Amino acid sequence: MKNITITASFLFCMLFFIGNLVGYSQIPTGIYTDTIESNGKKSVHQVKLNDDYFIYNEYEIAPNNFIKTLGGFFQIENSASNSLLVILLEFNSDYEKDGVRKISIPFSMEGENLKMNWFQELTLTPSNHSTQDLDGEWLFATRGPGTGQERRGEGNTRKTLKLLMDNTFQWIAYDTESFRFSGTGGGSYSAENGIYKEHIEFFSKDNSRVGAQLEFNYKLEGDDWHHTGKNSKGEPMYEIWSKRELSRL
Repeated sequence: MKNITITASFLFCMLFFIGNLVGYSQIPTGIYTDTIESNGKKSVHQVKLNDDYFIYNEYEIAPNNFIKTLGGFFQIENSASNSLLVILLEFNSDYEKDGVRKISIPFSMEGENLKMNWFQELTLTPSNHSTQDLDGEWLFATRGPGTGQERRGEGNTRKTLKLLMDNTFQWIAYDTESFRFSGTGGGSYSAENGIYKEHIEFFSKDNSRVGAQLEFNYKLEGDDWHHTGKNSKGEPMYEIWSKRELSRL
């Protein structure tokens, strides 16, 4: 019965967001950022749009302090009065406080800038586009070397998503059924000649980790990313991530 519930829920999500693809073209894929200074603090508001997926991050810099993240599948709804970003959330770091699973955000494009009239008015500037080996959406599949182990797939409610685009990375651990949020971290990354590097700019579990630089090895095998090296404790690590391509499901 649980498998049936998961399948029905997933099909509902897909049906909810099939449709206004023309509307989506109103916002180019990319990363948009607005940094606001108030009362001596600088807060970064970051929006990531990749195909039909939306992520919002907020964190403070100097001193470093993670505020929130949320994300999920989106579509655009247009009316005579406004345009709305409608997001069916997969995760929400504030869920225990606000219970929110769906949001609607009035928006407009002003040149290349994305304006959102949400909890406050934001004017978000696009980052420069770039491409690297590991760009895309990835789901944690299993520990390596990957022979004979059970893999986590799209149907598993427990997910760790990694989005890499425009020289940035972010991982998010969450459960789509209970909406339990386990953590996130992100920043800039590079992937070249089998070497993957991360520079942490926000981390929900430990603000003191901001500024750390990590280096790993990577290898692509079909739709799998083999991620090896040492974890933060200096212990050997071998993870396998699978490409998330919902259009194939």
